[in-house]
Amino acid sequence: MSGTRQSRKHASFAFTMDRTPPATSANAALRALMCANFPELDGAQMPAEAVLQGSVSLRRLARGRTLFAQGQPALAFYGLVTGEIEARFTGLDGTVSVLEHVQAPRLFGLAAFAAGQAASYETLATQSSQVLVIGSAAYTLLMDRWPGFARALMAEFARRYDGTLRLLEASRHRSAPERFALALAQLRRDRAAGPPDAQGWQTLRATQAELAAVANLSRQTVNQLLQQAQAEGRLHCSYGQLHLRVMI
Repeated sequence: MSGTRQSRKHASFAFTMDRTPPATSANAALRALMCANFPELDGAQMPAEAVLQGSVSLRRLARGRTLFAQGQPALAFYGLVTGEIEARFTGLDGTVSVLEHVQAPRLFGLAAFAAGQAASYETLATQSSQVLVIGSAAYTLLMDRWPGFARALMAEFARRYDGTLRLLEASRHRSAPERFALALAQLRRDRAAGPPDAQGWQTLRATQAELAAVANLSRQTVNQLLQQAQAEGRLHCSYGQLHLRVMI
């Protein structure tokens, strides 16, 4: 995180994959994460007391370190400041399924925390990462004292739930190309590195393997669909990224 705050109105903060921000205070990290996730809100009205409650802290994770385990009580939710977090589910037969590779500045662990339930998946760092831990006192302050936060959070829950339902429906009833298209749309919502450029290309921080996992398709099928999309000029790939041609 560059530490330089841009326009207060838009509260746009730089979270990039190729630049690692210096260590920052929990207060600055909280403000940056919240304004990046909810740019429609006025960051100046966010209660600074959230950090003073001792309910917000920064935590560094080495590569391979677990943040929380599947079945662990959810006493906080989290925001990724730098690095990458893998969310994965372990079935009763021991099979591990990767759900998502979380990128900064995404919030995660919200559902179990808000519902007062145990975590339904585990998370671990795939690289050296810095995570903001947001506890119940800070959550209460944000809900009660930041105008519009509760409504914005509900809208975020709705978007994620809708995306999950669409992917579930696609995995059961849709053709491979339809599932491929829905997965790209989901990744565009969750993993876009920024808005489309002047030529209409938008970069998604996702690999072909992650696209296959989201689409619930084999990597071979996804590779064939990617080749077709590239031949049609709708998409091209680079290391760790997908570049999607969108309408602007």
